[in-house]
Amino acid sequence: MFIDRIRFNYIDKLLKRLNILPEKEYIQFLKYHGIFIGENTYIAPDSVVDFTRPSLVSIGSNCYLNSGFILLTHDWVAGVMRHIYGEFLNSSGRVKIGNNVGTGYNVTILKGVSVGDNVFIAANSLVNKDIPSNCIVGGSPARILCSLDEYRQKRLIQHEREAMDYARSIKERFHREPKVEEFYEEFSLFVDSENEDKYSNLPIAKQLGEGYFLWKKSHKRKFKDFDDFIKSALN
Repeated sequence: MFIDRIRFNYIDKLLKRLNILPEKEYIQFLKYHGIFIGENTYIAPDSVVDFTRPSLVSIGSNCYLNSGFILLTHDWVAGVMRHIYGEFLNSSGRVKIGNNVGTGYNVTILKGVSVGDNVFIAANSLVNKDIPSNCIVGGSPARILCSLDEYRQKRLIQHEREAMDYARSIKERFHREPKVEEFYEEFSLFVDSENEDKYSNLPIAKQLGEGYFLWKKSHKRKFKDFDDFIKSALN
């Protein structure tokens, strides 16, 4: 079993170095070794998911684990202590990631940690203790920055300002009018169910995912259309 773990780790690192394991194949590779991964979950191919103890790892559905993600079920402090005390003291723990969890770049989750549902973990965070559901966390070590509801309220104000600044940056840099297809993430400002057909070139359903039908039912655009949005942004 010990030799198998060494061999599996070596193969995993080798395949990644050779870029032989794209996203879907990497997830299949982890599932093959016994790690539970839910539906519609993305794990970046350059991630390091510790599968030496696959029964300890559970990753939920609709997660997006970005580039540089690291998940560990053990540490190697025993490697230091064995030379001093002449004994080997194992160290391992479960890692559970809930549903609808997203990460920025280079997030590390250590052994013994449980992450709730509907959580976003900011880039370069080190998660060494449990994270409850419905919050934004960040830092090293990671701490709760705000609730998901609080973050939404901030975004409702800031996303319009940022979209307008993006429009102005296009005009300033390229000396031309912004194009609607450049606003594939800002579409909610000028699109709702009443005029969605007019913007079939925008990946609206793809961007919204499972929230698409709720968006169609409840969302109301702020601007009459794209031209109205651009006019407000540039004036």
